[in-house]
Amino acid sequence: MLSALMPIGRDLLPKWQLLVSGLAFFNTAQNLVTLTLTRRIYNRTPSEVTALQSRTVAIWTFLSAIIRVYCAYHIHEKTIYDITMWSYAAALFHYVSEWLLFRSADFGSGLLGPLIVAPVSFLWMMTQYDYYVTK
Repeated sequence: MLSALMPIGRDLLPKWQLLVSGLAFFNTAQNLVTLTLTRRIYNRTPSEVTALQSRTVAIWTFLSAIIRVYCAYHIHEKTIYDITMWSYAAALFHYVSEWLLFRSADFGSGLLGPLIVAPVSFLWMMTQYDYYVTK
């Protein structure tokens, strides 16, 4: 049953996009319900994690999830491929800047996931660009 929902083909990148989008949908929901997990990321300034900020992150994350789901099923379309790839770069910039520039996050379990997923996904998409995108 679940296999019917998977992107067609044996390639792993579309399936990865689907997995990451699933995690983003979960993150969207948790940002709408609680501040607990978000405060784990911004653990140096937990008082700055407000309900408003959390809802804003929820919408940003929801948009990222939609983009990545669309990419999973339309990975050969240049525009969606580019938008998806650069969404990972934007996420990486955000989390690295919160860690190193704004100092709102410590390197730890809350930041570890985004600091793995964003650069791995961006580099994977960058290196596979010519395989998936028809110019």
